[in-house]
Amino acid sequence: MSNEEMNSCPNVFIVSGAPAPFGKHVARVALSQFPGCSPVVTVIPQVSTEEQLPEVLDQVAERKGMIIHTMVDPKLRAGLEAGAAERRITTIDTIGEPLEQLANQIGRAPLGQPGLYQGRHEAYLERIKAIEYTVDHDDGRNPHELHEAEVVLTGVSRVGKTPLSIYLSVLGWRVANVPLVPGVPPPEELFQIDRHRVVGLTIDIDILAQHRHWRQQAFGGRMGHSYVNPDHLEEENAAARRVFRQGNFAVINVTNRPIEETADRVIALISRHFEHRVPIT
Repeated sequence: MSNEEMNSCPNVFIVSGAPAPFGKHVARVALSQFPGCSPVVTVIPQVSTEEQLPEVLDQVAERKGMIIHTMVDPKLRAGLEAGAAERRITTIDTIGEPLEQLANQIGRAPLGQPGLYQGRHEAYLERIKAIEYTVDHDDGRNPHELHEAEVVLTGVSRVGKTPLSIYLSVLGWRVANVPLVPGVPPPEELFQIDRHRVVGLTIDIDILAQHRHWRQQAFGGRMGHSYVNPDHLEEENAAARRVFRQGNFAVINVTNRPIEETADRVIALISRHFEHRVPIT
């Protein structure tokens, strides 16, 4: 490419009412199709009032640049386009025409509010973080981080802590679960965190025995006789109830309850004391 062709690459300004990642991405994709053209790309985000437009336009005009914008607010979009036309600034509107066509197809006007996509993206990332936290704190792992959990489930083996934890995490809750194992004291951290975040799970002995038998078969009988012995299960449940009383924890009997119903009860218990924003779906 000649020096003349290199000099023909304009300065590019990304103007947006939000943090502007979309406009910047569009510019990079488009410019990649012009090898050797490496203009200065300047991002001007958070343009949310008409009073900001003259300063933005003057900056672009002074540097003989062009504008790629993602203005979803119709007034700001029209003002930017009109001001650019007066100053003979080239603009590329990446959102106006798609919004108009979508409005025609959907049959209603767009909201015209910047930053909604960013909010949904952040909510999605928060949901992923909740799932990652829950997986990392399943079955008593990392008890020193229990204070970071929004919900802590505890109970005997096969009471359903893990599936309930994962279900809640998909809804956006950071969940840890702590197994109550015979002869093994629960971690001290369980009694050091806010008790209102802890929910004890119980289940009827006959249902628990069924779950244990299925588990025993899956492991070829390696879990031992006491794992499925009804008397031993009764002792385990009694020991779990003592832990729940010691911590003054809320308790839910999950016998024959769908996981969705149990999750709703957990959320109701936690929400009495703590605010939690469920991620946007």
